Amino acid sequence: MMPKAVDRREVMALREAGAQLVEVLSREEYELEYLPGAVSLPLRELGGRARVILDLSRPVVVYCHNHQ
Repeated sequence: MMPKAVDRREVMALREAGAQLVEVLSREEYELEYLPGAVSLPLRELGGRARVILDLSRPVVVYCHNHQ
């Protein structure tokens, strides 16, 4: 499935339906602020570790929360 942009409302609905939240900023930035329930999977590690960490049978919402 191809990635698509979603708004906050859609993220909330996906999360309620069991989607996994993945923050792709560095672990240091993840520690500063992240969405509840999100896992840290920095972008440079996404391809290699996603199959190990995520349940690929469930939807995945990948986001980058830049609080600056």
